[in-house]
Amino acid sequence: MLLVGCSVLPEPPVRPVLYDFGPGQLAPAGAQAPLPPLALETVDHASLPDGVSAVYYRLAYADAQQLRPYQAARWSQPPQQLMREVLQARLGQRRAIIGTGGAMATARADGQPPVVLRVELEEFSHVFTSPSQSMGLVRLRATLTRPSAQGENLLAQRLFVVQQPAASQDAAGGTRAIAQAAEQVAQAVEQWLEQAVR
Repeated sequence: MLLVGCSVLPEPPVRPVLYDFGPGQLAPAGAQAPLPPLALETVDHASLPDGVSAVYYRLAYADAQQLRPYQAARWSQPPQQLMREVLQARLGQRRAIIGTGGAMATARADGQPPVVLRVELEEFSHVFTSPSQSMGLVRLRATLTRPSAQGENLLAQRLFVVQQPAASQDAAGGTRAIAQAAEQVAQAVEQWLEQAVR
């Protein structure tokens, strides 16, 4: 009886694997002329509620409109937070990055408040174009404004889309490709800001 009872005990649930963007830059970048400070507003995710950390994929060849979560894979933080961190790490190499709260009220560069970068994360998923091919897809809309006494003046806006081929057709390959795409987006945003803010 005891052996029979033990054999029907439920197995403990499998803990999901946690993914992030890795350790980041291990050595500081070379010295360059500093740039004016920038206020970075919290990254929003257009299609996912705040706090969601599931790793999502799409089957573009079957039903591209459906976001499906990997059951045994999670991001270590919500995607909007991961994207904010990679942007802050990239943009903060040459300029001070501040939040849009109280610190912004006192920050000044040549007597002017810092420009504000708002980013909306529109896509952050592993997209399968076929059962044997997939990519990490990051789509981000960036809006740059300058605060004034009358409100905010729009300086520039741009949509950034990066696709990075995945090395394997699973959560590990997808998260790695998404991380690489996010880094490329951050690099493109950095280059765009240097052109947009003179």
